[in-house]
Amino acid sequence: MGSSFGQLFRISTFGESHGGGVGVIVEGCPPRLALDLNAIQAELNRRKPGQSKITTPRKEDDQVEVLSGLLDGMTLGTPIAMLVRNRDQRPGDYKEMAAAFRPSHADATYQAKYGIQARSGGGRASARETIGRVAAGAIAKQLLAKAHGTEVLAWVQRIHTIEAAVDPAAVTPETIESTIVRCPDADAAGRMIERIEAIGREGDSCGGLITCVVRRPPVGLGMPVFDKLEADLAKAVMSLPATKGFEIGSGFGGTLLRGSEHNDAFLPSEAGRLRTATNNSGGIQGGISNGEQILIRVAFKPTATIRKEQQTIDAEGNPTTLAAKGRHDPCVLPRAVPMVEAMVALVLADHLLRQQGQCSLW
Repeated sequence: MGSSFGQLFRISTFGESHGGGVGVIVEGCPPRLALDLNAIQAELNRRKPGQSKITTPRKEDDQVEVLSGLLDGMTLGTPIAMLVRNRDQRPGDYKEMAAAFRPSHADATYQAKYGIQARSGGGRASARETIGRVAAGAIAKQLLAKAHGTEVLAWVQRIHTIEAAVDPAAVTPETIESTIVRCPDADAAGRMIERIEAIGREGDSCGGLITCVVRRPPVGLGMPVFDKLEADLAKAVMSLPATKGFEIGSGFGGTLLRGSEHNDAFLPSEAGRLRTATNNSGGIQGGISNGEQILIRVAFKPTATIRKEQQTIDAEGNPTTLAAKGRHDPCVLPRAVPMVEAMVALVLADHLLRQQGQCSLW
């Protein structure tokens, strides 16, 4: 299974949704980085279930245990192992799903590929796997902040058909966290919450769009051809559960412009720095960061597990119906915000180490 990500700053996640626990091993973190463990826990608290009326009611503290790699809060340069134990397990909620595949979920494809699956909660296909990513991403965020003052912020841009009016330059962590839906536009956030609750009462679900901005990214991150920075960012966020689309900079809207309208004109700047009059490139040109803000958008589909009765098949291919039970988010986006931030931070931390290894001698 592809449970590892990154080259120099590398993570490997483990665990299933209803197993003993989930976690991550982080390799390649430089030594002598003073880690704020409270900041790691704070990121996990943003991701955990049961945090508001619009998320799954599963109750988990998601308290992280750091098992290795630290001495007096300082990284040793050795693998950092982090574990979160599962407390509120209810495998019995998934008895019906043992005999019927959930439409648009990973049940059928996992069974077809491996001939076996962890049916309780989806196993490795569950969003609970992302605990390890968020914990590792919290370390990457601290590394980026110390090295370059880099900040990674994501927020909910759209829920179903409700779009927020957000100026990326004005977004702060406080405005993101000011609403339970993690949308900095207070008016849109209220309507989003109402929409999620209404759809949830019907036993249904909805999706939407998350925007992420990277402020003060280092210049020169990304490699030519196959390891372009936007390519690795796309792979990173598209590896998250329920993702269905990725845009950077002007995205698909840029296809409606002419080259003369789309090109980002360069402005006078100091040697070694680049400045552009516009940022249709989204902070990346030729696969390499130019120092302008990196701006991406990630599309999330509606949650696959819903209470409405649906047509499906069993493991033998026979027709049946399923009205799923259990505890599931009617909309994954509020809890996906820290997941997107984590994956973006992991990519940037990995490319930062690769850039230093390639260019710091000359």
